[in-house]
Amino acid sequence: MIFPPKKSGPRPELAPETRQLIIVGANGAGKSRFTSRLLSSVSPERIFALSPLRALFGAYKPEAAPGSIDALYAEAAAHSPLTAGSPENFAPPTEAERLMSLLLQEEMVNLLGRKLAGKTHEPAAPTKLDRVLDLWREIFPENDILRHNGSLEFASATDGGETRSQNRLSSGEKLVLYYFGAVLYAPADAVIPVDSPEMFLHPSTIRSVWDRVEALRPDCTFVYTTHDLDFASTRSSAATVWVRGCSAEADVFDYDLLPPDSQLSEEMYLAILGARRPVLFIEGDSTRSIDAKLYPLIFPDYTVKSLGSCDRVIESTRVFNSLGAFHHLDSIGIVDRDRRSPQEVNYLRRKKIMVPEVAEIENMLMVEEVIRAVASANGRDENRAFAKVKAAVMNLFKADAKSQALQHTRHHVKHTIEHRIDGRFASISKLEEHMMDLVYEINPRAIYEQFCRDFHSYIRDDDYPSVLRVYNQKSMLSQSNVGSLTGCGDHRAYIAAILNILKSPSPAADRIRRALRAQFN
Repeated sequence: MIFPPKKSGPRPELAPETRQLIIVGANGAGKSRFTSRLLSSVSPERIFALSPLRALFGAYKPEAAPGSIDALYAEAAAHSPLTAGSPENFAPPTEAERLMSLLLQEEMVNLLGRKLAGKTHEPAAPTKLDRVLDLWREIFPENDILRHNGSLEFASATDGGETRSQNRLSSGEKLVLYYFGAVLYAPADAVIPVDSPEMFLHPSTIRSVWDRVEALRPDCTFVYTTHDLDFASTRSSAATVWVRGCSAEADVFDYDLLPPDSQLSEEMYLAILGARRPVLFIEGDSTRSIDAKLYPLIFPDYTVKSLGSCDRVIESTRVFNSLGAFHHLDSIGIVDRDRRSPQEVNYLRRKKIMVPEVAEIENMLMVEEVIRAVASANGRDENRAFAKVKAAVMNLFKADAKSQALQHTRHHVKHTIEHRIDGRFASISKLEEHMMDLVYEINPRAIYEQFCRDFHSYIRDDDYPSVLRVYNQKSMLSQSNVGSLTGCGDHRAYIAAILNILKSPSPAADRIRRALRAQFN
């Protein structure tokens, strides 16, 4: 295959051993046009296209390309004594059904051939249909398949053993049969384009289905066109093309091959390709964490990607920005402040890692303006609501001041030791001497006492912002009674209220968004 003309720079070349190629990009970027142009460099007889829409819903009398399922079915039907002379209107209406008829017809011809040759007592070699049904059972292990009067009946354990015809299968179940069966008819060394390979398939089965399809035809090259990044991330050995745009008039495309040695995980890169927006890497789980729910609403101009740990955020931001010449997108990260020193915070900010002026994500929701905005939106007196929440938080911090000082001291000592011990020592004895001296050099008790003095000054001065900056206490939301005081109910309802306000344009949303963005100035 030869890549289409490139808007700038030389055309990349595909390695001869490549057997999976993924075309990704945003909607409207020109993925389908790119794929069509790419396939024009391949001999037509080598192309064997698979389409989920055509398989399930394609009208009869398609333009049957030579070697396609429709062409093979028409040829088999014309020469079969079972179907010869049958009206065209009696043919199965979809490509998936015609494929199953073709498999069943080959099965019957095979049985008749063995019977005529007197070989019915010998073990039979697996037929195409045998292979398809065995693989289908692997994907759907709670189902069974019965041969009955020249047709197939499907039984599910969840249905109490009741059988159903192929027509009553789900779209996903039909497609799995279709993909397994169709590739067995592809010509040798075929190029198999697949449009939207994830369509109708449950996410839990996508990897298994396409791993098995590719294993059935290791001689073929699969070209997947998709915007589903979860699917793309399952093809770990594939070459990936990112299509950013195209010019139909000039017949050129803006695209690049994904660098195989980018040092960034395939899943990560594919999660941001085609977004056309700067990227924001954050901590936390992508579905359950407050980070993943809140930050996309605070920074709507960014593509937000959850990475879990702060180390992954820091490293991914560094690596992604080092590849700016490839993707032309900016990248920043956000990590919780936790117990980092001002020096650590400044270092991270120089590396394009934003660190808020509060200790952790829960504290973002306890910022004064956020509390006031939610209370006001619920018709509560915002001055009274914030005063009560502030008093509760200050009392909680006062009770926890010593334990918080100890945790900050531990972090400071650990960070200092890691930094100081990261040196060269001529012998193990020198290292031992250095470590024994560290406790006196670092003086953890003095550090602890300084934290205690700082924290008590915040309490004495009623310094709420400073408390939010140093207080790591996830139960603060519930223990401060902020949900009830702002008219929401409990703390979970308070979090939901903030998210709901931010989802719709309103003065309250603008107020909350400005207050939270200000934490990164």
